[in-house]
Amino acid sequence: MSVSIENFVKTIYALNERAVAKTSTIADELKISNAAVTDMAKKLCKKEYVNYEKYKSLSLTKKGKKLALSVIRKHRLWELFLYTTFDFSLEEIHYEAELLEHQTSNFLLEKMDAFLNYPKFDPHGDPIPDVNGKITVIENMISLSDASENKVYTIIRLNSSNVAFFEICRGNEITIQQEIVVLKNYIDFIEIKYRNKIIVLPKDIAKYIEIILT
Repeated sequence: MSVSIENFVKTIYALNERAVAKTSTIADELKISNAAVTDMAKKLCKKEYVNYEKYKSLSLTKKGKKLALSVIRKHRLWELFLYTTFDFSLEEIHYEAELLEHQTSNFLLEKMDAFLNYPKFDPHGDPIPDVNGKITVIENMISLSDASENKVYTIIRLNSSNVAFFEICRGNEITIQQEIVVLKNYIDFIEIKYRNKIIVLPKDIAKYIEIILT
């Protein structure tokens, strides 16, 4: 399977998880023209990977979803491997995993999965599809920006691909599985306590940190 096809179905899957996969949004994500998106959609519709109708958002067929989850599985396992084995930072692992995911055989993938002890989540807190494409879902996650005061939460997901966001997380030792106390939730900022320190985060940063009540 070509890199362009794998990236195309992976992008549709990711966009449909958040909202809908519009032609213009896919074009922005992949940095290609709207016409190129339409051409690829028609091509993959004939191969039964994509559901395509003119002027409508794109979705994946069962076959297309299986391919997308396979690519995502490779990507997230590589992210965890690089993070835990070579001490890559959160902002570094994504780029390297993007390259490696397309060159990884299923044989190597399953060896890596076993080496990592069959993890369910990557270092960002994103779920890793298992060998059958099943994903572990955590219920009742909310954004830190919506948290209630004087409650104890656990950070579950750092839901961003922005380099500056991860630099802020690293500088403040914000990681998944970190327990925090929300002290104050202001209009534009949120004040939290953890590891015996207190920090104030802008809501524009806090909205990408997903948490659950501890």
